[in-house]
Amino acid sequence: MITAVDTSVLLDVFIADAQHGERSKSWLRAAYDAGAIVVCDIVYAELVPAFRDRSVLDRALLEINTAASPIDTAVAYEAGIRWKRYRQSGGPRNRIITDFLIGAHAVTVADNFLTRDRGFYATYFPELMKP
Repeated sequence: MITAVDTSVLLDVFIADAQHGERSKSWLRAAYDAGAIVVCDIVYAELVPAFRDRSVLDRALLEINTAASPIDTAVAYEAGIRWKRYRQSGGPRNRIITDFLIGAHAVTVADNFLTRDRGFYATYFPELMKP
């Protein structure tokens, strides 16, 4: 089983978030036990500010057995379609295309998705939200 991971879950663990860190760590352990963990290019980019340099970020991801999984044009197209629906339904600009790229990547390459932003993803990527 492949699990895609959202930025917030990784930051919970990497910066030892007092409120969410233990739960996110538990989610990551379960995902590792079930198979592979991946992050897309967008999540990788969003993690960069939390690390002093690339080698430290890469080591942190390696330590939790997380692989990078690139976004291709099929993922980008799916993200664009869903973002367009969001905007046409009156969705405000506080959600930007990167959120849709992360969701479309997870739909395309993963069996499971870890995020704390379940409300948004349940609405626009319901297939990601398994009970």
